[in-house]
Amino acid sequence: MRFDPDRTAAIVVDMQNGFCHPDGSLYAPASEEAIDPVREVIERAREAGAQVVYTRDVHPPEQFEDAHYYDEFERWGEHVVEGSWETEIVEEIEPTGDDHVVEKHTYDAFYNTELEGWLRAHGIDDLLLCGTLANVCVFHTAGSAGLRDFRPVVVEDALGYIEEGHLEYAVEHSEWLFGEAVRREEIEFD
Repeated sequence: MRFDPDRTAAIVVDMQNGFCHPDGSLYAPASEEAIDPVREVIERAREAGAQVVYTRDVHPPEQFEDAHYYDEFERWGEHVVEGSWETEIVEEIEPTGDDHVVEKHTYDAFYNTELEGWLRAHGIDDLLLCGTLANVCVFHTAGSAGLRDFRPVVVEDALGYIEEGHLEYAVEHSEWLFGEAVRREEIEFD
């Protein structure tokens, strides 16, 4: 699968201590195992001259106090609380000065963030999505990208997950509903 580096961004979803480090509150071993595959996607994108965008899931402590229905702390327990070590990108793949970082407060990296505007301002059409969790933040971000007329391509072997079935569902459903899936070795830049 070929990509124009001038029109492509690697979207690195939530590769943070809270999810990928054994001391994180929502640690999943497969998220930690995704670090090296995600690093490969990042390196290949940088070498080709494509943009790299990181998302960071960050929750102010009071975010869900007045929630009518949507309350991630009730669902998952407190996690990636603003100002905590958990919100930091894992040191193995920290952003560089040329990368863009988007702070989000929901599963969807487009919801109430500047991501769409930043991508459009940089002429980005195609998104290589990797990171964690496959069936939560990656899935919702990919779907939201497709609805905004970006081409979301899920890098299926660079995703963290809780259960293997979650990964399979997310990749298959993403590909069927609104995008494509690719393995790392299939990514080629013009």
